Amino acid sequence: MAEASGSERHVAFRGGGFEPGVRRLAPWIAFAAILLAWQAASSTGLLPDLFMPSPLKVLAALRELILSGTLLEHLRWSLQRILLGWLLGTSIGLACGLVMGIFSLARSVGIPVVAALFPVPKIALLPLLILWFGIGEPAKVATIALGVLFPTAISAYSAIDAVPRNLIRMAQSFDLPARAIVFKIILPGALPGILSGFRISSSIALLLLVAAEMIGAEYGIGAFVLGAGNLMQIDQLVAGVTILSVLGLGISALLGWLERRLLRWR
Repeated sequence: MAEASGSERHVAFRGGGFEPGVRRLAPWIAFAAILLAWQAASSTGLLPDLFMPSPLKVLAALRELILSGTLLEHLRWSLQRILLGWLLGTSIGLACGLVMGIFSLARSVGIPVVAALFPVPKIALLPLLILWFGIGEPAKVATIALGVLFPTAISAYSAIDAVPRNLIRMAQSFDLPARAIVFKIILPGALPGILSGFRISSSIALLLLVAAEMIGAEYGIGAFVLGAGNLMQIDQLVAGVTILSVLGLGISALLGWLERRLLRWR
């Protein structure tokens, strides 16, 4: 017994379950390294200002745009469009996806329709939407909403499919009402997949926002980037692209906060 106890050794715990860790400094270090390399390439002449201005010149252009109020005006229009379009498309897509995930008849009808319409480039429909709604804001909002609707519907019914069926059968064996099964088992189980779909749809919304503003808008970040490119104001063009990147990071951070709030039970 003494020999057995003396030969025992401790084994490190390996049951982390691939839980994602948080490295708060890692992204900041990565961004700093990219900016330093960019600035070094510009300072040494490897990256001419005609093709890509240095970070300092882009920062100066951003400062000028902020002080003049130009950036805030364009940003206000873009935020209004993407918010309205994303909320409208997400609401309709989520409702359709949930119905398709729960009811067999709705799925039988909905999946072929989604498969037929989802691949159509939504920006190609903008002229048709302008014909229907006019050249004002409704056409741009409708373009974003259409682009968001289909991936949201797909993520919703796919997330419902991923809910373990044994949980649903167990609830049925205890005679839980269908309403309780939906709201206490199916929707909580599908929520992670639905929120992941929100990340995808928000990225699509941002892409469609820029495309719609480039085609038919006087104000907006997309219109600003297009105008700066036409005038060969490369520093302002890169400043506009930087604002789009920051906007994407902000949307991602907001959705991350929403996931942490809604998925505490995990």
